Amino acid sequence: MSFELVWQRIQAHQGELFRQVRGGQFTYQVVSGCVVPDRTNRMLPRSDFRKAHERWPLRGPGEIQDLQGPSYVYAILADPRIAAP
Repeated sequence: MSFELVWQRIQAHQGELFRQVRGGQFTYQVVSGCVVPDRTNRMLPRSDFRKAHERWPLRGPGEIQDLQGPSYVYAILADPRIAAP
């Protein structure tokens, strides 16, 4: 699946509940090309989602520790609402 489609899905599902690997729940908003989770003050850039998407499939957030907010990025990209073909 193209990253553009993935990003469209990320935008379409903002405000919905997502779950991290360890069970933490969060929602997010997309602001100025960044994902902003409600549980942190971080702005996760679209470019980090693209980098993680290029490495897919991943086994978990530990494989993208070099990116901002890896547990959030992984939770969003692995969710069936985003990842389903």
